[in-house]
Amino acid sequence: MIRLEGALYPWRFRVVLALLAAMVGAIGWRIVDLQVIDQDFLKEQGDARSVRHIPIPAHRGLMTDRNGEPLAVSTPVKTLWANPKELLGAKARLPELANALDTDLAALSKRLEQQAEREFMYLERGLTPEQGEQVLALGIPGVYGLEEFRRFYPAGEVAAHVVGFTDIDDRGREGMELSYDEWLAGVPGKRQVLKDRRGRLIKDVQVVKNAKAGKPLALSIDLRLQYLAHRELRNALAEFGAKAGSLVMVDVKTGEVLAMVNHPTYNPNNRSNLQPAAMRNRAMIDVFEPGSTMKPFSMSAALASGRWQPDDKVDVHPGWLRIGRYTIRDVSRVKDGVLDLTGILIKSSNVGMSKIAFDIGGEAIYSVMQRVGLGQGTGLGFPGERVGKLPNHREWRKAETATLSYGYGLSVTAVQLAHAYSVLANDGQSVPLSLLRLENAPEPTQVMSKDVAETLQGMLQQVVEAPGGVYRAQVPGYHVAGKSGTARKASVGSKGYTEHAYRSMFAGFAPMSDPRIALVVVIDEPSKGGYYGGLVSAPVFSKVMAGALRLMNIAPDNLPPPAETQTVALPEAKGGRS
Repeated sequence: MIRLEGALYPWRFRVVLALLAAMVGAIGWRIVDLQVIDQDFLKEQGDARSVRHIPIPAHRGLMTDRNGEPLAVSTPVKTLWANPKELLGAKARLPELANALDTDLAALSKRLEQQAEREFMYLERGLTPEQGEQVLALGIPGVYGLEEFRRFYPAGEVAAHVVGFTDIDDRGREGMELSYDEWLAGVPGKRQVLKDRRGRLIKDVQVVKNAKAGKPLALSIDLRLQYLAHRELRNALAEFGAKAGSLVMVDVKTGEVLAMVNHPTYNPNNRSNLQPAAMRNRAMIDVFEPGSTMKPFSMSAALASGRWQPDDKVDVHPGWLRIGRYTIRDVSRVKDGVLDLTGILIKSSNVGMSKIAFDIGGEAIYSVMQRVGLGQGTGLGFPGERVGKLPNHREWRKAETATLSYGYGLSVTAVQLAHAYSVLANDGQSVPLSLLRLENAPEPTQVMSKDVAETLQGMLQQVVEAPGGVYRAQVPGYHVAGKSGTARKASVGSKGYTEHAYRSMFAGFAPMSDPRIALVVVIDEPSKGGYYGGLVSAPVFSKVMAGALRLMNIAPDNLPPPAETQTVALPEAKGGRS
């Protein structure tokens, strides 16, 4: 006779039924809880699978020159992306997509296979909106679009080194784009949308957060002067077969950089064949020995000492000076072997400058150069800017004193040199440099005696206008002042100097009635037609300064006197009609 196990142990059966009932009750309670009491949970889970937040791109701030001309603008572009899982499910349409993107089918297929487990990959970035919509109109599964912005630079290569550029993600990578990235960069917004399980947009729900555009930035440079300087520097490099060149123009009164040009340069709108050397802002980064352009500052130290006056004489015969193992030589020969202080600047006599330096000491010269900003940062905050080197010795020996007095043994940038000459032009007052347009001129600091600065202005005017001076730097209709310089290039990786390698320089300011513009031209390794600063760089100074003075509407101060008018008596008419 067979008996059921449950009949022998009725309590077990009841326990199982109780457990099943409890489980059913728990499930029922959870259903009621989710559907009636705690509805937010299921709503959140549903939203997590359908509600998405899409970023709203924000364009960068507009960058302009001082007159409002655009230097960097943001333009809308279309970025195409794909869900590899979906796209691989429609392999038959890959040839159509590859053709629309003008890309290799095999390369596209390989990329998709490598990222098959992902749900996102870029197909193409930076397309025009029209190009992007043409691809999206094909309706290929797994292909989607994003709105982005791309930077465009209207001035191209002319202002490339100052403005810089952004990367593909619209982040600043060079120049002012990098320096002021946080200021220029916008804050992306956020839009809430509904999508299906395939990622297709069903409904645009609402804007959660509005995009905030970047702030505008007005630079100090004048695009008119930038184009002028770019053209003349490029022509000079071609004429003299030079390796590179830089030009810096500064407003003497405000410290604003009105133009900054370098060659070679590059086009920031097309960087496919960009060479790293062309990206370098040489005016801010390259340091060099300034040569004879330093003699006015050494001369200012002599005048400030009270031991020397402009008409004092120095014997420079026989044109060379021996100091231990070193020989200091003059390029120009002086007929009677005697020069006054102005004559030392006109003839650029190393011997005469050295003898004055021995009398006042190297410390006095160092002090002047340090006060006008050499060996220090300019405060511009430009990426990669170098400060150069201004040596200071516990004991100034004759060789060190002499070389510093005529511009060797120290290193400067073109921007520092322009700033130093702006101090001379501004009656000994130093104004901080700025690459941004200023509404009000900053408070100047007197770093050199006004009397000394004015005396040097007259001496440097004679350097350009006196017989035997640097006549190629003269500007028709204006009195100008300046000093040329020619320096040998130091060897890279070894001591000494490279044979037949020079830098040609000219630094000056105008107009002399009330100096407004300081200008520095540096040309690297001219290889034909000569290499002296007065021959190579001075003509560039003349042409750029002439154009700048006219464009800035600065009145001439060197016009010839008007011709005297003569009154001519006409004979009286006899008869006829009047």
